[in-house]
Amino acid sequence: MSFGPLEIGILLVIALLVFGAKRIPEVGGSLGKGIRDFGRGIKGEDDDEAPKIDAPPTDGTTSRPSSN
Repeated sequence: MSFGPLEIGILLVIALLVFGAKRIPEVGGSLGKGIRDFGRGIKGEDDDEAPKIDAPPTDGTTSRPSSN
């Protein structure tokens, strides 16, 4: 089953009536983000975790040379 221009136009008019002109970009953005997140989840990619950075040891010493 394929959608022609008439069916797509009808769906757009219905969406405009249901959501209003101001909310359609928000709904579209949320839908796109959800689809991207779903695809990343299926592939096993996880962007929710912050990248792990090796921090210098915190033993109280500084790496600056002293001026003694």
